[in-house]
Amino acid sequence: MDLILVKQLGISLGLGLIVGFQREWGASHVAGIRSFALITLLGTVCAKLGILQSEWILSFGMIAVTTLVIAGSFAKISSGEIGPGITTSVSALVMYAIGALVVYNIPAAIILGGTVAVLLYGKEHLHSLVHSVSRNEFRAIFQLILIALVILPVLPNRPYGPYNVLNPFHIWLMVVLIVGISFGGYVVSRILGPGKGALASGIIGGIISSTATTAGFSRKSKEEDASIPLSAFVILAASTVVFFRVALEIGIAAPKILPAVLPQLLAMAAITGFVCGIFYMLHLRKVKVGTPSEATDPANMKMAVVFGLLYAVVLFAVAAAKNEVGGSGMYIIAGLSGLTDMDAITLSTAQFLKQQRIDIDMGWKMILIGALSNMIFKLAIVAALGHRRLFRLLALYFAIIVLGGILLIAFWPAFS
Repeated sequence: MDLILVKQLGISLGLGLIVGFQREWGASHVAGIRSFALITLLGTVCAKLGILQSEWILSFGMIAVTTLVIAGSFAKISSGEIGPGITTSVSALVMYAIGALVVYNIPAAIILGGTVAVLLYGKEHLHSLVHSVSRNEFRAIFQLILIALVILPVLPNRPYGPYNVLNPFHIWLMVVLIVGISFGGYVVSRILGPGKGALASGIIGGIISSTATTAGFSRKSKEEDASIPLSAFVILAASTVVFFRVALEIGIAAPKILPAVLPQLLAMAAITGFVCGIFYMLHLRKVKVGTPSEATDPANMKMAVVFGLLYAVVLFAVAAAKNEVGGSGMYIIAGLSGLTDMDAITLSTAQFLKQQRIDIDMGWKMILIGALSNMIFKLAIVAALGHRRLFRLLALYFAIIVLGGILLIAFWPAFS
């Protein structure tokens, strides 16, 4: 007995029964629980026979299922039992394909089968969600789709310019991140409310890009004065999470080095987190949390593109400065590299430490110097893109964080 085939048929039967159960439970349709189970099994059998005999068997099976579904639909519509909707008919064809996919990739088939069941079950919720989307939100969604799925993939992913640092793909990716984080923060805030949404946005933003998060929420502060305390908290929270992301990157790139630099990273995260907590106690608890007002443009493409250009200018300036600095200016290079991107200085330093080209003491100091320069760069973003009140608010707290980092670098015991 072919146990693999038995397993495939069992999974195919289960997926067909789940989707068919939903269709028959929902209303009178072209195909019910038995039909969907048989269609999915047919897909698996045809795929197996296609491997053993001829690949055309799978195609003939799809043609047969399509013919039966069309005939059944016409019969049901003619008798007045169902309307002209095509959801069940399309679902039947998809389940045939999923049944065939079971033969080639079981995990993918299970995921797709479960997704089909959820989509069919969530009809009312999905329709309600679509009707609740405003015109501005609708435009923001399509802007995000355009820049992420249409423009980004076609951009060349290689460096240009005198210093080979202007990569169109990477620069536009920053634009996508800014729009995505801005719109994501807007959605989270609508779902959870301004208070909880701010914390979630800060955590997510710190994991993805605290720089992009700073740009997005700086723009938000200029649109809506009431959002300034929340925007400042998101930026501080994202700046705290950065140090945990840096530790994760080092743990992946150079796991043997992590124990030697983790205490300093945790100390810096504690300083930033403490400042973030103080800010919450002094400012955010006083804010009366109500229903957030609708943003005029949840994505704000114009501001995102402006930041993308600014990012490219800074990249070019950093490359030009690095070209003039010799081997003795490692700390200067770390500071310049950290201006726009913590990942580059983190991973390059981890490799230097792994190859023993620099010692531990210099390594963690380079990473923290990069982090502090990134703080300064984010404050400059706030000054350029955000509300003046947001800048005045964050300048004090960022100054405390930077001062704490300088003291940490100056007085932390050196490693031998």
